[in-house]
Amino acid sequence: MKYLFFSLRAQQWIKNFFIFLPMIFGGKLLEASVVLKEIAAFLLFSLTASVIYIVNDIIDVEKDRVHPTKRLRPIASGRVTIKQAKILALVLAIVSIPSAFILDITFGWILVVYFVFNFLYSKILKNAVIIDIFCIGFFFLLRIMAGSVIAEVEMSHWIIFMVVLLALFLGFNKRREEIRLLERQAASHREVLKKYSIYFIDQMTAVITSSIVVVYMLYTIDARTVRVFGTNHLIYTIPFVYYGIFRYLYIIHKVVKEGDPTRILLFDKKMQLNILFWVASCIAVIYFGL
Repeated sequence: MKYLFFSLRAQQWIKNFFIFLPMIFGGKLLEASVVLKEIAAFLLFSLTASVIYIVNDIIDVEKDRVHPTKRLRPIASGRVTIKQAKILALVLAIVSIPSAFILDITFGWILVVYFVFNFLYSKILKNAVIIDIFCIGFFFLLRIMAGSVIAEVEMSHWIIFMVVLLALFLGFNKRREEIRLLERQAASHREVLKKYSIYFIDQMTAVITSSIVVVYMLYTIDARTVRVFGTNHLIYTIPFVYYGIFRYLYIIHKVVKEGDPTRILLFDKKMQLNILFWVASCIAVIYFGL
């Protein structure tokens, strides 16, 4: 049971916290009914994501066995059999997807699109250079769309742009770390890695990093933002965004940890504090006009 739970990759559910952003920035955080629906959406999205993780681990089981860290995953290590993994994935899919339609029909369809495109990504798109990273951005966009539907709010286009850019930033840097860790074995683990180079990825990262900070800055001073929140004090949250981006780059370039954003978030205390301060400052400005 322990290894079946590990196969869900619950630590990756952190990515699904993006679902809560529309509720926070849409001014619905203090509405209990909305909060409960968002929590339900988060759980259902996470269970569906776990189905995809399990399917991916089944498909990539042989490739994962040559990876320095992925070989320790329950399916790759043999602690969970392929048959057990298939049964678990089927049960989770039967529970999560119909429940999503019960919660909200549009949310249910978003979850179906997320599931289908992840399957296409696993089979085809993850081997298409650059498009594989765009797919990651699309998956984060679906999370934002899901949160907006459940909270019944219209997200600012600036926030949508920033989230997609952030996903591209994390995706390119994850590819960079896979190349660094695997070196000559990179292509045997993931075919698309032979089409990338660390120099090329660093160039892409430089462009995206600048775009993220500029887009967030424009969001904080946008006329619609100031009108909706009744203040321009959101500009004081900009340093937290800068620090978060620079801290992540520092970790993967200097501390030389694995470039998985989930691992960095789980183990880097400074990054955790920075995100906490950013969220707290956004709430203070949006809800209390500070």
